[in-house]
Amino acid sequence: MGQTLAEKILSEHSGRAVKAGEFVIASVDVCLVQDGTGPLAVRQLQKINLERVAHPGKTVLFLDHAAPSPRKELSNDHMLLRRFARKTGAVLSEVGDGICHQIIPQDYLAPGDVHVGADSHTCTGGALCAFATGMGSTDVAIAMALGRTWFRVPETFKIQLMGRFPEGVYTKDLVLHLIGMIGADGATYKALEYHGKTVDEMKMFGRLTIANMAVEAGAKVGLFPSDDVTRDYLQEMGRGDAFRPISPDADAEYEKVIKIDVSKLEPTVSFPHTVDNTRTMSQVKEMDPIHIDQVVIGTCTNGRLEDLQVAASILKGKKRDKDTRLLIAPASRGILMAALKDGTLQTLLDANALILPPGCGPCVGVHQGALGDGETCLTTQNRNFVGRMGNPKGFIYLGSPATAAATALTGRITDPREVL
Repeated sequence: MGQTLAEKILSEHSGRAVKAGEFVIASVDVCLVQDGTGPLAVRQLQKINLERVAHPGKTVLFLDHAAPSPRKELSNDHMLLRRFARKTGAVLSEVGDGICHQIIPQDYLAPGDVHVGADSHTCTGGALCAFATGMGSTDVAIAMALGRTWFRVPETFKIQLMGRFPEGVYTKDLVLHLIGMIGADGATYKALEYHGKTVDEMKMFGRLTIANMAVEAGAKVGLFPSDDVTRDYLQEMGRGDAFRPISPDADAEYEKVIKIDVSKLEPTVSFPHTVDNTRTMSQVKEMDPIHIDQVVIGTCTNGRLEDLQVAASILKGKKRDKDTRLLIAPASRGILMAALKDGTLQTLLDANALILPPGCGPCVGVHQGALGDGETCLTTQNRNFVGRMGNPKGFIYLGSPATAAATALTGRITDPREVL
């Protein structure tokens, strides 16, 4: 029997052919920690006198979750990570450089890599056909120091996508639909592997959005084959030599096959307080209007240039609703500069948006947009758990950049097809 993508990659990194269900010790190519999880990892290494990294050029410490720092305690954590980088030679991604899940695929990851990070959305790297997964800080610390870690090889769900996206419907709507279909724990410790003509035509920014949210269905990884789209992206990033094609075997064994015709999808919103609590716009329109106090466009899920351009195309020549705040959080300094250069940023500013520094912004609730008691937010981020944006009395709705932009215009959850 042939191998899935997860089985192929873990076989390469463990030195033997492996199948789903087996336990392996695999070499690790790329590691990341961020300012919320990295200090614990560093302190654990210090505690066991193992303050080193196996691959300094591929071990990256990100100051992105609290960037810039809002409190002295977090500033001290930033100092700890800076000292560790200087001592070990690990790479430091400074405040304002961008979000880990934007920078790692852009600058470090290659098809076929094993990538672990002390952040659950490390699975974003699966868009480049890397076995990319989040782990606890202590596990990642050991992987940083030794260059290897252990895995159970996951079973794989094959997600077969067909059709073309209708106007106003995007990959964010697709992944919300999928999570709503299978549930927040419907793919626990599975690999989600994406295929079909729709995937063949899907640009990298869309693949990154889908892979980013694999963990919201409980999945270990979300994997796309390495193909022409992967090659074009790496060439655009100046890393064309990192490309190699990788695909599953024709006779690979899948635990489940899920087929989705994207031409039948609608704009979709996740309601509080779970990602799988989804509603289509047809269902939303049957409800009383839902006022939204704050809209956030950005984060590691939808903070790329193409996401900001979609929002700008809807907001162009218009103003946000006077009672709805509009925050824009580009995923990196490079994206901020590109949006400035092509006029996207000016369009958003003209719509009375507020531009935040590159980073995670309000998503983790540390600063820059924490909700007040009873306030509502529609955001392009990946989670809407109780307290996610800094207040357990807030209410978070998830949607695409198009849905977010349309909502900012009206002050209520709005179908982007109404304003396109």
